[in-house]
Formats: sequence, structure tokens, C-alpha cells
Amino acid sequence: MNYTTLEEALEQAGLPVEVDALSVYRAFEHIQDGRHKQGVRSSSALILTLIVLAKLAGMTSLAGITEWVRLRAKWLNQVLPNPRESFPCAATYSNVVRALDAQQVTQVLNDVLIRVAAMGRGGEHPSRAGSQAEGEHQAHVALDGKTLRGTLGHAAADQKKMHQLTLYDTQTGVLLKEQVTGEKQNELSIVSAFLTPVLVKGRIISADALHTQHAFCFSVTRWDGDYVLIAKDNQPTLADDLRLFFTEPPADCRDWRTARTVDKGHGRLEIRELVASTELNEFLADQWVGIAQVFRWTRTVYEKGSMHREVVYGITSLPPTRAGAARLLTLVRAHWKIENRLHWRRDVTLREDQCQVRKGEAPRILALLNSFLLALLDLFGVSNVPKQMRTFDAQPLLAVRLLLGSLLTFK
Repeated sequence: MNYTTLEEALEQAGLPVEVDALSVYRAFEHIQDGRHKQGVRSSSALILTLIVLAKLAGMTSLAGITEWVRLRAKWLNQVLPNPRESFPCAATYSNVVRALDAQQVTQVLNDVLIRVAAMGRGGEHPSRAGSQAEGEHQAHVALDGKTLRGTLGHAAADQKKMHQLTLYDTQTGVLLKEQVTGEKQNELSIVSAFLTPVLVKGRIISADALHTQHAFCFSVTRWDGDYVLIAKDNQPTLADDLRLFFTEPPADCRDWRTARTVDKGHGRLEIRELVASTELNEFLADQWVGIAQVFRWTRTVYEKGSMHREVVYGITSLPPTRAGAARLLTLVRAHWKIENRLHWRRDVTLREDQCQVRKGEAPRILALLNSFLLALLDLFGVSNVPKQMRTFDAQPLLAVRLLLGSLLTFK
């Protein structure tokens, strides 16, 4: 990204930023405002733009967002479209996000990210790039859940606990779909309806041990997708079979392929190894539809004179011709992006778990905006989000241009 100085931004404060057709602001305009029209002073598009603008500058609460906007009200009135006498209070922000439809918000935000990424790739859909080619290039999405901890421990009927199941594109950072579990539901009870043929076809879906279920494998393969699943003690027979096979492989084992990566830096040595085999396919095929390989993934970390080792076993429907040991090692590692690039950054960088907004759909909408912000920064190759936020806070015109200008030409 090319940055102007704060002085240059202030000199241009009298020149409003032109709102481009392919901008975040225009995308927000397609989200239906759920409030009653009477008494509405600020559009939902403006409210959402102000929220994301302040979040880009490092604000993590609605109180902080309100204060950030208030302190820059005169300047914002000059650079934003449709000048106004004043900006909203914190309650207005909460009322707006509470009245939005989460599915529509997800769809609109995904559409703009996917469209921009596709146009940047010459028209190729980024989340399906190479899906008809070899497995080496097949799109990989990760399935996982996250509890919105700010919603826990409240008895009021309109302040329900929220647990969000998400499908995350590990290449683009786009949240392809999300759904909140209802009362007396969990991830397993909704995943069959959550995964649709359109989402599954042509993609590799990885998930943690909770989703290592016979029905899951059947659904994914039936809809022309592939799975990479972890086997733990919730499937004790499968876990024991894999553990025994890789600990004491048969003497006549003919397929034993390995891959290894080594990362070293900051006093830490991390070695990842994966062993894959097709020897158990026939033995497991009756229970696990589509199984094409089994694998053992080992991570060994040496740091500060100590050693830590983690061993994980798994199964996949990808045959060796489409995913050798090295590719499987990459896929297993990429699965954790949903934790360390999405959930962790939402909790630590954007302080989502400390959010005290808890009425109606508001926590869910704010979580969606957090995911969108991270995907937007990923789109432009931002590797250090806190550092970038400090830049946006010092140079707010840059953040305004990001949200109001063309996403195709922003630098």
C-alpha cells in the first residue's frame, strides 16, 4: 500500500472521496436496513462504513467507535458523502446492526470480495480456482466453530448464547458461510443442512475430529467434494486402528510415503512430518465412504531447551495421485488458518471476546464485520494487522479511500 502523510490527508480534507461502484460503501448499500423508516437519520450503509472505518483504525468496541467518529466528525463530514449535522450515538450503531439480516450481510460481503478477487485473477473465481484440475490446485475450505464469548452468561431472552459454525476459504480468507446454532443444537446437529451441494462440489473440506462422522464423509463425497478429517477418541475404533497401523506397520506394507518441513526462527525449531498410506483403504472402506488414504501428522517443537511433540491421525478421500504426502502436509497445516488467521485475530487483535454487545443479532453481525475486515486486509496482502491499524489511525484518509474507492485500484 502507498501511504500519504497525515498533513497531506488534512490538506485534502475538503475534497470528498468519490464513492466507486466497486467499493465497500456501495456493497453496504445493498444490505437492507431492518429499522422502521420513521425517524431514521443515518443510513445503514453509513453506519456500517463508520464501524469498519473505526475498526480499521484500531477501535474494538462500539463505545470506542463512537468516540473515534465524534473526535473526527468535522473531517469525516468533509470526506464522506452526504454531509450531516451530527454523527450517531452508540445506541444507534447497536440498533442498526441488531436489525440486519446475517445471511444477507454474509452474502453481500462475500460477493464483493469474491468479485474483486476474481477480476484481479482475470475472471477466474478465486474460491474455485483450479477445482477442475489436479488436487494440488483444488480449492481448500476449513470447517470449524467458535463461541462468541461475550454472549455467554446472560439470562435475558434477547441475549442468547451464540456459537458460530463457519466455512472458511484458506486461500482467500473469505468466510463462505456461517450459521449460529439454535437452542439445544450443536455443530453436529446443523452441519448436514449447513453444507450444501454448491458449497461442497469441487472443494476439499477439512474439519476437526468432531466432524469425523460416517454421515459427513457420505455427504461430502456424494456431492463431489473431498474431505480431510482428524481421527481422535470420539471415534475410538478408527483412532486405535490408525494408531496401531502407524506404530507397528505390517511387514509387507507396500505404500509408505513421507513428507517433512522444517521452520526455524526466533529461537524456535519446528519440524512437521507426515506419513501417508493406502494400505488401510480396503479395511476401512465399509465404514468410511470414499476413503483413499490414511495419514499420521507429527509436529515437534524445540524451544528454550525443551521439546514438545504432537501426533495426529487422519483420513482423506484424496487419492495419492491428487494429494501426495507433501500436499496432505500442506492441507493439514492450512486447516489451522481458520484458528490462527480468523478466530485468533478476531479475539486478540479485534478483541471480539471482550465485546459486550449481546442483544439480538448484533454480536453475530459485528463478528461478520470482523471476518470481513480481516479478509479485506488479506486481499491486499497485509501480514501485520495491528501495524496496519496504527497506520490507518494516523492516516485516516487512506482508510476512507479503502472503503469508498475502487477495490480494484486501491494500493
